[in-house]
Parts: sequence; structure tokens; C-alpha cells
Amino acid sequence: MTPTSAVTPISLAHLTVIDLPPPQMVRLAARLGYDRVGLRLIRVTDTSPGYPLHEDPAALRETLAALQDTGITVGDIEFIRLTPDFRPDAFTAFLATGAALGARHVICAPYDDDHARLSANLAAFQTLARPYGLTCALEFFPWTSVPDLATARQVVERTGMEEIGILVDTLHFDRSGSALADLESLPPSRLPFLHLCDAAVHPPYSTEDLLHTGRAERLPPGEGQIDLAAILARLPRGLPVALEVPMTALQAERGSAEVAARVLAAARRLLASAGR
Repeated sequence: MTPTSAVTPISLAHLTVIDLPPPQMVRLAARLGYDRVGLRLIRVTDTSPGYPLHEDPAALRETLAALQDTGITVGDIEFIRLTPDFRPDAFTAFLATGAALGARHVICAPYDDDHARLSANLAAFQTLARPYGLTCALEFFPWTSVPDLATARQVVERTGMEEIGILVDTLHFDRSGSALADLESLPPSRLPFLHLCDAAVHPPYSTEDLLHTGRAERLPPGEGQIDLAAILARLPRGLPVALEVPMTALQAERGSAEVAARVLAAARRLLASAGR
């Protein structure tokens, strides 16, 4: 089935359906009407899976066949941790697989308190990724030393590389206390896509609160209290969105297909109300 594109391209982020291997995820996304997927090739935690297609030729072939059959494309691959001992050349096979999948972006995460070194490693990784047609997007998280949009912008701009983007996740944006003015002033070229979700708003948050909501229990767009309309109003029109909305309780009760369908319907309602 050919995906039904809206004004805003919509991607299914792997965390939303993390129990599904890439071929099944791609076919589900197509059946529901998504345009793209984001694939988690490297696991993030010990309790959630990753799908290392760069180490599994058979699974890669199945995924490529699913993409070909459905017309779904790959928006991003993840998840690169930029740690103090980060070595870009350890991820050559990962990048080559991203190129084979036709991916656009690589999500990178800041796990280094030395921001000068973090920027240098991010620049080195972008240099390695460029020949594969991939651009890096640095995501910020409130529990790291790059907790908010303003800090992420400083780290990215320090690289001196215009193509490196910043991934704004609406949950992390809200819970980090990032300012709408910082979002409005960000050059559109720094925004490759948006992670869209919702949640209850009840500051202050413990680190446990931040991690649990981020990794396990978010809400579909428009069903929580984050001011998503204000965020969307400050973003370029047509900016792709990826729905990263883990709902582990609903997933356990009704399955991943139910979660993916529910968050897509909610996102379409929100985007329509925002004129997108």
C-alpha cells in the first residue's frame, strides 16, 4: 500500500512499537498510513531491544523488501551515544546500512560532560556520515549535561558544521524548561524533524519521572497538557514529525498496532487543528 501523505510527513518512531522488528514495523506503518519510519538499530537500554541490521544481512534484506513493497521510507536511524571514549570509525557498518536503507538522519545523544569534546566528536561523526548521505541530529535530554535547547544549540554551533541538526522532542522540550523564544530563534536549517508526543505537566520532575515517561508512558499528541500548539506555531511549515509515543500499558493490553494507530489518529487531529 502506498502511504497517504499529509501536508506534514509523519514517521513512526521505533520506540512507539519497540517490540516489532523492522520488517513488521514497516508493514504496519504502511497499513496504518504513515509516510516514514525511524529505525532503532542500536539498543538504548538493557531492557529495550535494538535491531542491528548492520550485523544481520537476512534481517536487512527483509527490511529492504518491506520498504520496496510498501513505499515507506526511512527518516532516521538511531541511537548513537556520544560518550567520552566515542570512536566514530566503530560505526562505519551502521552508517553503510543507513545508506542502504535510504535514511536521512542519524540521531545522536549527548553523554559527555565535556562539551568541547562532545562538539568535536559530533563533528567527526558528521564528517564520517556525510559520504553516506546522512546528517547527524543531536537530541537533548533533561537528565544529561545537554538538558535543553539552548545548550544543544551551543554544542552544535561549536562544531562549525551547518548540516548538523538539533532534534527537538516535545516532551524533553517541555520538561527541560526550554523557552519558546529559543525555538523561534533557531535557524530552520537546524531542524531536520520533530519528535511529537504529549504528557501530563506537573513539575518538578525527578530523574526517575523523566526516564519513566520518556521511555515508557507518554500520551498521544493533544491528549496531555504540553502546549503543542505553541511549539508547532514556532516551527517551519512542512517540518516532518516522528511520533515517539511509547505506551507500554496499552501495548501490553492491546498490542503495538493499537498504539501506533491511536497516536497517528491523534497526531492528524492536532496537525489539522494547527493548519498543518
